[in-house]
Amino acid sequence: VEQERDARLAAPQTRADQVAQALFQVRGVGLVNSWVLSKECFGWRRFTNRRQVGAAAGLTGTPYASGTQCHEQGISKAGNWRVRVAAVQLAGAWLRFQPDSALSQWYQRRFGRAGKRQRLVGIVALARRVLIALWRYLETGALPPGTRLKCAPAQVPAAGHVALPEPRP
Repeated sequence: VEQERDARLAAPQTRADQVAQALFQVRGVGLVNSWVLSKECFGWRRFTNRRQVGAAAGLTGTPYASGTQCHEQGISKAGNWRVRVAAVQLAGAWLRFQPDSALSQWYQRRFGRAGKRQRLVGIVALARRVLIALWRYLETGALPPGTRLKCAPAQVPAAGHVALPEPRP
C-alpha cells in the first residue's frame, strides 16, 4: 500500500493524487495526512464555502439555546472522523513547523497563555482554520501570510491557482 501511495505521489494519476501532492508541499503537512485529506475530503468533493469545509470534518460548533439559557456544547463531530483526526494532528504540526504563519500567531495570541484545557480547545479551533486554509490553497493557490512550503522558491506553484484537473461529473 505504501509503495503504491509513494508511486502515485511521484507520478499523480488522479485529481486526488494531485491534491495529495500539492498538500505535501506545505511545510508541516506529512505524507499520511496529505494522503488522508486528499482521499477522504479534498480529492473528490467540491466545497463552495468555509462552513462546508468545517462541517465535512465535524469541526463546527453546536450552540444550545432554550429559553434564557444559551451556551456552546462543543464541536458537532458529525463529519468524517478521519479528516477530523488528521486536521487536529495537522494543527499541532502547524504550530511546530509554521511558527511565523498568521494562523500560529493567532493561536499564540488567543490561547498561548491559557491553561491546558483552553489550549486543547484552541488546537481544535486551529484545526478548523488550518483545514480551511488548505482548502483555500487548493482552490486559489493562496496560503495564509507567513506560511512556507517545503520546496525551493523556484518550484512554488504560481500564485492564484494550484493546477488541478476538474473532477468528472
